Amino acid sequence: MSTWLIDSPRRLAFDGDVFQLNVWLAHGKLRVVGTDGPARIEVNKVGRKGVTVTLEDGVLSIRHGLKPGWRHWAGPFWWFLAGRRNYTADTIVAVPPTAATSLTVVSGSIVASGLRHGASVDVISGSITLMGLGGTVRAKTVSGSIEAMGVGGDLGMETVSGEIALAESSAERVFARTISGSVTCDLDNPLAHDVRIDTTSGSITVRVPEDADLDVSLGATSGRVTSAFPQVRGSGMPGTHSAAGRIGTGSGTLNAYAVSGSVSLLARPAEELGDEAP
Repeated sequence: MSTWLIDSPRRLAFDGDVFQLNVWLAHGKLRVVGTDGPARIEVNKVGRKGVTVTLEDGVLSIRHGLKPGWRHWAGPFWWFLAGRRNYTADTIVAVPPTAATSLTVVSGSIVASGLRHGASVDVISGSITLMGLGGTVRAKTVSGSIEAMGVGGDLGMETVSGEIALAESSAERVFARTISGSVTCDLDNPLAHDVRIDTTSGSITVRVPEDADLDVSLGATSGRVTSAFPQVRGSGMPGTHSAAGRIGTGSGTLNAYAVSGSVSLLARPAEELGDEAP
């Protein structure tokens, strides 16, 4: 096992193969890029305690050296008591696109791009941005937004307080949930077969291809439900609003529900998805 303590701005390149990346930072900014070439790390800013980097059997780990007990007695704001000057890091990491990743920042932001074999991304207070990811992708934040662009595979996003935005998605499975915040979901893939979206306080806007094959169920307790598809018609009972119907063969499912907020289903023209020459 090789170990480095980085307590000042520094760059490192690794000779060995990297199959997995694990990052745990108390505070700061983290950007992870899946790209060809050897794995490398660039630390542009670091606190007094530094960060520890290890490489063992293809597993690259980057973390702040805090004892687990801090999190138990100090709750979600333990890093404030520890001092951001001691435990902070602004870090860029490049790994092979096939590397599996587990990324955690307690307070700050994470940007992950170009990872094809899945990622687990967690932030307690701060934002998450996902670009061009594949495989099984899970993103969670307590207070902050989640933005995803060009993400395929199996995508799950959860936030307690914050917005969720998904654009140009080729994902076959999408799960998005927020307690307080809106959800915007733009699906490219007409073969998406399992889409579930819900929010307690906030609006939901979903756009799907005209040639999608979906069995659709939309609902809202307090708010309007609208659909651009004539096949998805409204039907309501006192105190609730809903719409249901089948687009195409209905081989997949789309369920969207808002407790307090509107739900809108929009149609994406099928010709937008092609690459036809002019």
